[in-house]
Order: sequence, then structure tokens, then C-alpha cells
Amino acid sequence: MVDPQRSGDDEKKPKPGDEADLSTRLKRLDSRLGDIASGRDESAKAAKRKASDASGLGQAFRLSAEFIAGVLAGGFLGWMLDGFAGSSPWGFIIGLILGFGSGMLNMLRASGELNRRPTSDKAPMPGQSGGSSSGEPSGDDKAD
Repeated sequence: MVDPQRSGDDEKKPKPGDEADLSTRLKRLDSRLGDIASGRDESAKAAKRKASDASGLGQAFRLSAEFIAGVLAGGFLGWMLDGFAGSSPWGFIIGLILGFGSGMLNMLRASGELNRRPTSDKAPMPGQSGGSSSGEPSGDDKAD
């Protein structure tokens, strides 16, 4: 069971070369793990970028469909008005113009531009009613 060639003290003492070898192996392992972790970070960023590109493309298609539908609906209603009233081509032209306006309005609604409130970087100064954004008091606030 016990090897007579070995003594119990030899197993417990590390050799001087073993510690240096372990240190180099540890450094190599650390660098490899760092490479793998950076590769995962890059692949996660690429997946996130791909998802945002897809959502941007979807939003672009939605906005273009909103605009085109407005123009086509306006043109169709104008053309129908021309058929009933006999005022060709004025109903069609007016319908296209109104359709253009409604298409733009629908695009702004869909993109959320109409819901945004204008924000200013400066807070109103004391004594200022907020009527003037230039920072100077308006004519009503001046003391005579």
C-alpha cells in the first residue's frame, strides 16, 4: 500500500518549477476566458443591433403605408366626387391634396411626434410668467 520508494514529505512539498508552470497556465487560461467573454459581448451587441435594425425597418414600412394609404384614399374619394358632381379634375386634385395632408398627419401620429411636448433646458426665472423664452422680461413685466 505504501510505496517504499517514496517518502511522505515529497508529496507535500511543491517543486519550484511547478509554481511557475501553474502561474503561466493560469495566465493562459485567464487570457482565453477573456477572449471568450469579449466574443460573447460582441455577439450580444450584434444581435441587439440586428433587432433594432429590424424594428426600424418595420417602423419605416408602417410610416410609408400610413402616408400612401392617406394619399390613395384622398385621391379615390376625389375621383368619386368628380364622377358624381361632374367637376373633373378638380375633385381629384383637391382629394389628393387632402389625402396628402391626412397621410402626413397619420405619419406624425404613428411616429409619436404629435404627443411630444416641447421641453426647454432653462427653468423660468423668478418673476417671469413663462411668456417669453428669451430670458428677458416681457413688456408687461417691466417696472416704470
